[in-house]
Amino acid sequence: MSVAVLDIRFSSSLMAMFLLAVAEEEGNPTLSSAQLAERMDTNASLVRKLLIPLARAELVVCTKGRAGGARLARPAEEITLAEIYRCSTGDKPLWNCRSGDEHDCRIATNAQSYFAELTAEAERAVLGALGDRTLADGVRELRRLDGEGNPGGDGAGLRGVASSDRS
Repeated sequence: MSVAVLDIRFSSSLMAMFLLAVAEEEGNPTLSSAQLAERMDTNASLVRKLLIPLARAELVVCTKGRAGGARLARPAEEITLAEIYRCSTGDKPLWNCRSGDEHDCRIATNAQSYFAELTAEAERAVLGALGDRTLADGVRELRRLDGEGNPGGDGAGLRGVASSDRS
């Protein structure tokens, strides 16, 4: 029996983008891959791999060197979650169809076509939901959740999350 591997590229890319959006709001818009990795509890190499498609899609701008790092390429209000999803997952479908030889069974013969149509419909629904949300909407929602999780909290717990002290 094979083990399913969960794809975390979208959630990881989204987290990096949230951190960059908060950093932008705080006036320190550039974060190094090491800073992002520390806040994401991962390694800088993975962060750099996540940033490549985001940079290609012109969602982030990356600069090399000692004072380099990543920053948003445009305001968080102008970046949709669908854009982040599309560039972080590439052409990989939402689900993969079970492969196997078609044989003399009407179910097996048509199951792959049905599943492909179902996957395309689900993908359109996902992109529709993500297309209606911006990165800034997500940051506001994180602040709301932070305020609910901290009695008396106002979402201020997200401040300083993306501070620019170089590590």
